Amino acid sequence: MSSDQQQQNDVAAVQKCEKAYNRLRDELSKVIVGQSDVIEQVLISMFAKGHALLEGVPGLAKTLLISSLAKALHLSFKRIQFTPDLMPSDVTGTEVIQEDPETHNRGYKFLPGPIFANMLLADEINRTPPKTQAAMLEAMQERQVSAGGKIHGLPAPFFVLATQNPLEQEGTYPLPEAQLDRFLLYVKVDYPSPAEEWEVARRVTSGQLGDIQPVLTGEEIVEFQKLVTRVPVSDQVLGYCWALVRATRPNSKEAPEFVNKWVNWGAGPRGVLTLVTAAKARAILYGRYHATVQDVQAIVKPALRHRMAGNYAAQANGLNSEKLIDMLLQAIPADRKYEKPAA
Repeated sequence: MSSDQQQQNDVAAVQKCEKAYNRLRDELSKVIVGQSDVIEQVLISMFAKGHALLEGVPGLAKTLLISSLAKALHLSFKRIQFTPDLMPSDVTGTEVIQEDPETHNRGYKFLPGPIFANMLLADEINRTPPKTQAAMLEAMQERQVSAGGKIHGLPAPFFVLATQNPLEQEGTYPLPEAQLDRFLLYVKVDYPSPAEEWEVARRVTSGQLGDIQPVLTGEEIVEFQKLVTRVPVSDQVLGYCWALVRATRPNSKEAPEFVNKWVNWGAGPRGVLTLVTAAKARAILYGRYHATVQDVQAIVKPALRHRMAGNYAAQANGLNSEKLIDMLLQAIPADRKYEKPAA
């Protein structure tokens, strides 16, 4: 297939993706009121072949959103409720001794855990010890599980959508930075607007929740993931992503003064990859075969809020990662001409 034919096919696929995205929002609206930004960011994470961490206080329908999305995407879905006594084998699976009914020979057989699904809901992931949290790292990064000296591949597509509660920190185990970095996007789930909360109360108490119909299959999602990698990105957009991430690192020549003063550590190279890939994924959701600076600005907070941390001076001045990113967007102009730096 020639490059022109491939591009024509990709443009048609982008239009198909936009229609699927609109249908997905319509299906989810039968159950979920509002949360349009959260839905968009979760789908961006999926189409960019990444994982998402959702944080919000109890009762904001985080679990309902993820389980409803699994129905709309026609994917196998498993849920793990993380607790302090959960063991790694409870997540990944375990080997058991089994006797052959005919030969009566005994041997080990691997019993897959709940992680062997297209979509895994890791509910309250910060309530389990680091040992169990670490059991998910290989699966999230390599999409495989090692057990008994053998490697077991996970199904494609594979997503981990984890939730955590910012309240009740006693008895929790905050995710280490290394594991936070494995999540493509860190999504904040906020309270609904007054009108949305009114509608939630009306629907739930009157039993007016609809039935969600499947919109996309796993095979179509895999094709959209491949499409994202082929979406072109200009040097201007790439350079803007590069400049934003370089500016988050204190004591570097690209860092603004406020970063040197208030940031403890900045984003690594995975930050640039996240910004570019997520911007491309957002573009195809809106029917565009190219990523723009506006796409980058739309996802910069969920992409970087867990990849840069303020120091004690920033905390004393009431500057969290959200405000630091706002300052970063003001400091790094989008209209500057960006070119590949010299070696």
